[in-house]
Amino acid sequence: MAEITASMVRELREATGAGPLDCKKTLQETGGDMQKAIEILREKGLTKAAKKLGAGRAMNEGRIETYHHHNDRLGVMVEINCETDFVAATAAFKTFCKDVAMHVANTNPRYVSREDIPADVIQREREQQIRILKNDEKNAGKPENILEKIVEGRMDKFYEDVVLMEQVFIKDDEKTIIELLQEAVAGLGESIQISRFVRFALGENNTGDENDA
Repeated sequence: MAEITASMVRELREATGAGPLDCKKTLQETGGDMQKAIEILREKGLTKAAKKLGAGRAMNEGRIETYHHHNDRLGVMVEINCETDFVAATAAFKTFCKDVAMHVANTNPRYVSREDIPADVIQREREQQIRILKNDEKNAGKPENILEKIVEGRMDKFYEDVVLMEQVFIKDDEKTIIELLQEAVAGLGESIQISRFVRFALGENNTGDENDA
C-alpha cells in the first residue's frame, strides 16, 4: 500500500475542501491515487458540502442546544449556526444539534477545529513528541526525515483526541464529526457551522472549555 503523506492529504484538501480525515481515508482507499480520490469525494457530495462550509455565507440563525446527563453531574451547551430560521426549525437540524451536544458530553473535546488551537499549545505538543522519540533507544540512528514523519503521525492523533471536528462520531464509528456536518450541509442545502461549545462536569475545572470557531 502506498504511503499516505501529510503533503498528499494537504493537496487533496486544497483540491476538494474536504476534511483532513476524509482526505486521508480516501487516499488510503485509492492507494494514493489523487485523481481517483478527488472523484470519490465528489461522488460522496463531500466536495459540494465543503464548498458551502467555506462559502462565506452569513449564518445568523441556528440553535443553542443543551445536553444534560441523567445523573445531573454533566452538562453541555453548544451553539450551531445556519443561514435561515426555516432550516433551524427542521427536525434534521435539531437532530444534528442534539447529536453534537451529546458527542461533546461523552468525548470532551477541547477545540472545535485545528485552527482554534493556540500556536503555543501545538508547539509544546510537538516538542514533547520529539523528546519522547529521541529518548527512545529504538529510534537511535533513524534519519531526521523519518522521525519527522513519526511526529506528524502522532500530531494527527493529538488532533483527533482534542479537536471536535476530527473526532470519530460516538454514535457511528464509520464517520467523523466533520463528515456528520458535511452530511447535514448536503441534506439541508445551506451552510452550517459549529461555532462554540462549553462542557461542565461536576468537580472539574471548566475554565477555558468554551470554544469559538
